[in-house]
Amino acid sequence: MASRIRAEDFECPLSTTVQHVGEWWTLLILHDAFDGYTRFDQFQENLGISTSMLTARLKTLVADGLLERRPYQTNPVRNEYVLTDLGRSLRPVIVTLAAWGNSRLAPEQRSMILIDTTSGEEVEPVVVDARTGRPLDDSHAYVFAAGPAAGPAMRARYPRDGGTTAEERPLRNRPT
Repeated sequence: MASRIRAEDFECPLSTTVQHVGEWWTLLILHDAFDGYTRFDQFQENLGISTSMLTARLKTLVADGLLERRPYQTNPVRNEYVLTDLGRSLRPVIVTLAAWGNSRLAPEQRSMILIDTTSGEEVEPVVVDARTGRPLDDSHAYVFAAGPAAGPAMRARYPRDGGTTAEERPLRNRPT
């Protein structure tokens, strides 16, 4: 089977992020970790995942610096898996993915919602620009542009200014 990796994928932050967390079980393990699960048997019981798959995914999450393996028992040695700062920084991504899934459902069809612990009210996550507070869902107002470390393939795909009109942006960067 031919590789689907393009030159710009090696430096693309989306591609490299998906490489770390884009697998089904990985996202579910992280979701459980955000809910306070730390032990192998907790993950396994809650997810119904095989021992070999869970072992492999936990090993990868530790190697990627998203979870830290810590002993909680010495005889026999047993470890727990605790979110690192890097792992905790993924929580908004997981929350946003869940909210996107809920947005396609009627309120009475939602099996899990995000609430404000103070008011008990359901909240709707929105990704915004930290500087202006404007939502980032407008693909005309916000486009990708080549960053300072971009190589030739990334610069060819994304002009530095992002293009001021749709016609000035490469076809692959145009909003659909």
